[in-house]
Amino acid sequence: MEWLENLNKAINYIEEHLTDEIDLHELGKVAGCSGFHFQRMFSYMAETPLSEYIRRRKMSLAAVALQNGEKVLDVALKYGYDSPTAFNRAFQSVHGFPPSNAKSEGVTLKAFPPISFKITIKGEAEMNYKIEKKEAFRIVGVKEHYPMNLEESFEKVPQFWQKTTMEGAIPRILALMDQQPVGLLGISTCMDGNSFDYYIAVSSDRTVPEGMSEYTVPECTWAIFECVGPMPHAIQSLQKRIVTEWLPTSGYEYANAPDIEVYFEGDQSSDDYKCEVWLPVTKK
Repeated sequence: MEWLENLNKAINYIEEHLTDEIDLHELGKVAGCSGFHFQRMFSYMAETPLSEYIRRRKMSLAAVALQNGEKVLDVALKYGYDSPTAFNRAFQSVHGFPPSNAKSEGVTLKAFPPISFKITIKGEAEMNYKIEKKEAFRIVGVKEHYPMNLEESFEKVPQFWQKTTMEGAIPRILALMDQQPVGLLGISTCMDGNSFDYYIAVSSDRTVPEGMSEYTVPECTWAIFECVGPMPHAIQSLQKRIVTEWLPTSGYEYANAPDIEVYFEGDQSSDDYKCEVWLPVTKK
């Protein structure tokens, strides 16, 4: 399966560049998607953040190098740490003691071998979805800019929603809605491979108010999934299932377009609250 082969090629790319700076944009190209989408797929499938996996792999190899007699400073530089303090902190977080102790006889080190991806069919519950092609549409709302670090954004995006709500901006944004799709949108634009903008917005043709921004979502084919349940657990669970269960056997792969969440009116803490997840896709 090409999709699976590409993921494992990406793992090989990581292994070949553990002593270099790993380019997330290039890593995404190897995997056949954007760097943003690869980070998301990896974290869901491996159940660990990509940055943490890379750190563990580097520290596993660093321990071997130290036991083979290499100097701490040389090993630190080899694995991309300009500061001995940063290398010491990373090594100790993995092995539980400083790198200077790694040469001691009888010391217990941790090894994290390279992972490989295989398909496991689960199908524990149904997923309702439809495939639709949409013309480009313009959105208006508020945005924040983030570096291409998915783990960090998982923490900061909910904080952005909370801040936007507390500032009373949600009603002002909703008042601008006059186009399809109907609903409050959470959109991750991830086009350059190095950073992304996250929008809380609506589809609108109206003038952009001061303090807000606009963006045009490109024409794309979307896999639109129905999500039912209390937020944010229901949508986070669905997103993981889409990547780990639906995408591998769907005949589709990630397209170079934003991820979209569509939130409708209702009590988001309710068990029957409904929203949608839009996955940009293209035929393999």
